[in-house]
Formats: sequence, structure tokens, C-alpha cells
Amino acid sequence: MMKYDDSVFRRLRRMEGQIRGVMKMMEEEKDCKDVVAQLSAIRSAADKAMAYIVAVNLEQCILDEKAKGNDTGKLVQEAVELLIKSR
Repeated sequence: MMKYDDSVFRRLRRMEGQIRGVMKMMEEEKDCKDVVAQLSAIRSAADKAMAYIVAVNLEQCILDEKAKGNDTGKLVQEAVELLIKSR
């Protein structure tokens, strides 16, 4: 089980604020290019949050598996597949 540190929650709160900002922009009928630019920034932030979560989780899983004397190659492959699927 993974514990999520404060940096993940800060990232998500920032994204939450960006989403509220986009909704406000839409309510104010701002230019679609500006709305799409902000949505792109949110997507990028989500991608970075996912990559961070996978990386931290992978690191912990590798340490756990090594402590048990198990091979870690499958864990790395699963992490890569998870990141690919998230795109």
C-alpha cells in the first residue's frame, strides 16, 4: 500500500484550482484557444502527478521485492505499461 505525500496533494489542489479557473473562463465566454491552453496545462499536470505516483510506488515495490529476494523486472515492466496506458 502506498502512502501519498504532501507533494501529490499539492499537485492535485493546484489542478483543482486550474479546473475552477477554466470553468470560470468558460462561464465568461473566454476565447477557446485560452481555454484549451489551460486544459492542456491541466493534462500536463495530471501526467506529471501520475508519473510521480508510479515512480514513488515503483521504488518502494522494488525495495520490498529485493528485501524478499525476488526479481524486480516484472515490476518495472508493469510500471512502464501503466504509464503508457495513462497516455
